[in-house]
Amino acid sequence: MPVLFFSVIFHEFAHGYAAYRRGDDTAYLSGRLSFNPLPHIDPVGTLILPAACILMGFPAMGWAKPVPVNPYRLHSPRKDMALVALSGPLSNITLALFSALVFKLLMTGFLGGELTMTLLKMAGFSVVINLLLAVFNLIPVFPLDGSQIALGVLKGRALEIYEKHLPYGMYIILALVFTGALQYIMRPLLGLALMLVYPIMGGF
Repeated sequence: MPVLFFSVIFHEFAHGYAAYRRGDDTAYLSGRLSFNPLPHIDPVGTLILPAACILMGFPAMGWAKPVPVNPYRLHSPRKDMALVALSGPLSNITLALFSALVFKLLMTGFLGGELTMTLLKMAGFSVVINLLLAVFNLIPVFPLDGSQIALGVLKGRALEIYEKHLPYGMYIILALVFTGALQYIMRPLLGLALMLVYPIMGGF
């Protein structure tokens, strides 16, 4: 759970920082460019969803409270909103790669003892959790990041059709979780991601 909390907070920090770099300082002014977990807790994404995943035997995943972004303060609202959305999954992929490198370093045994085993477990969890978060958030269902990316990419009639699902996005996500359908979407994508990362971990 500590790894999950840090990962989702880092994810939201990345959104806020990307928005700040693109001209919107809303997250900064509201105190959300912080690693303090309290302002980032979301009842559903940070508490209910991770608990449900654990109870169902699926790796814990979720999200923090979304950082406020004012698209009208961005340099190019539609394009920049897609970039801000993409920054979240990219931050988790970065953490996963960093954790894989730490795992490989720890496998050399330079620390020794129980501390090494504890850190190995944390690094391994971090790889899996961050890849899960990246893949999960790229699903194009509102309010996940994939929906903002889709809104920035789609045009014309395709965009009009896609926008119709927006009011029902949260219900779609919860239905996918509680029916177990999410596992069938996530497992193949997570398996592919892990296959790409395992060589960095030393082929463990």
